[in-house]
Amino acid sequence: MAEKITCLLIDDDLDDQEIFKLALQDVNDKVSFLTANDGAAGLQLLSTPENPMPHYIFLDLNMPRMGGKDCLAAIRNIPHLSDIPVIIYSTSSDPRDITETRSLGASDYIVKQFDINSLKDILAQYF
Repeated sequence: MAEKITCLLIDDDLDDQEIFKLALQDVNDKVSFLTANDGAAGLQLLSTPENPMPHYIFLDLNMPRMGGKDCLAAIRNIPHLSDIPVIIYSTSSDPRDITETRSLGASDYIVKQFDINSLKDILAQYF
């Protein structure tokens, strides 16, 4: 039997979380889905041994308490997390954000889609 895939979405927007979850369920209903509302909560979830280690982390940039760039830098500095693909999932299409997050270790960069079918097409590349 294939290993269960776990996905973590770190995003403070509850509507975006719900759209992401619905799109992900349509793409692959076998994926386990975890959420955190900001970077600090995401790091806490990742450091709790009872939680499954995600295969993919989707990370928003603009969040309270700890934004995506700081969270990404922290993830890349934690040895057991450093190889997990982190995909930036943001409304920003600013080339400076894309360049900076790539230099911090982002595996990919997705501009948030407001059409659920477009989001499904993007998520199908991963799942």
